[in-house]
Amino acid sequence: MTGARQKRVLVTGAAGFIGEAVVEALAAGGGYAVTATDAKPAPRILPEGVRYLAGDIADTGLQTELCSEKADAVIHLATLPSGAAEKDPAAAKRINLDATMALAERVSDQGRPPRFVFASSIAVYTTHNVEAVDDETPVAPELFYGAHKAMAEIWLAALTRRGAIDAVSLRLPGIVARPRAPSGMTSAFWSDLFHALGSGERFVSPVSAKATTWLLSRMRTVENILHALTADSAAMPESRALALPALRCEMADLVKAILNHAGQNEDLISYAPDDPVERIFGSYPPLITNKARALGFCDDGDLETLVRNVFADIEIQKAEQ
Repeated sequence: MTGARQKRVLVTGAAGFIGEAVVEALAAGGGYAVTATDAKPAPRILPEGVRYLAGDIADTGLQTELCSEKADAVIHLATLPSGAAEKDPAAAKRINLDATMALAERVSDQGRPPRFVFASSIAVYTTHNVEAVDDETPVAPELFYGAHKAMAEIWLAALTRRGAIDAVSLRLPGIVARPRAPSGMTSAFWSDLFHALGSGERFVSPVSAKATTWLLSRMRTVENILHALTADSAAMPESRALALPALRCEMADLVKAILNHAGQNEDLISYAPDDPVERIFGSYPPLITNKARALGFCDDGDLETLVRNVFADIEIQKAEQ
């Protein structure tokens, strides 16, 4: 893109599992001037040309500094995850709702509406005793995390209708495989499954063999987020919110695919279902995402490709440690 002006992109949650990969992809593309922020210090290896500011995303001083230069786009990934949000609803509201609203207002005050890509969540739905989730399924969150995400979506859509921003809220499914470290996410066992079985370790599943979920690799998630920067505004739904395509996996089938890929034996897996965990994180109905697919968003294609993409990503994580 020699001679073309670089587009300025602000990425929040930039040191997280998804954010780190998003920043690397933007920097590698060469067409973006990236400002990155996270509560964590800058990664040991920061891509060339990336401006990094560490701090609390809800802090007004940090937001002022982040918005000191006009942004063409914002990728807002900063969040307090679901498990931590349930333990501290006040902190969750401050980070997941209040900071999102304030940041959207700040970047809108620049004379032209920037694209605002918001990492929402499938937690905005109830998936218990539902035949299917599709583009017409109303939001009905059971967790504080999902409620705050749903409220933020409404605010971003309202700002879009007012011409202040150009929002796209992506309802992310389960993203695998997150590093083996405390994440504050109750659903982290889906990622832990890959790490354990891939390393030949025994794994006790907190959901049954028949449990179902929606999964997406980090690789495909990053591609979808970058696609959201240029997706057609005119084709967006009025809500400006889209459930990302994802593979609906049954635990037994996922286990089999992982074991086959890793060359491990089936005696590594055992099941000790926890009823509350299964009800919230293991009873996902069919997912129909026609609007997102029509806009060019996609999943990993099939279970074998998902598993292959996840293990390729795990090798990248190991190499970066």
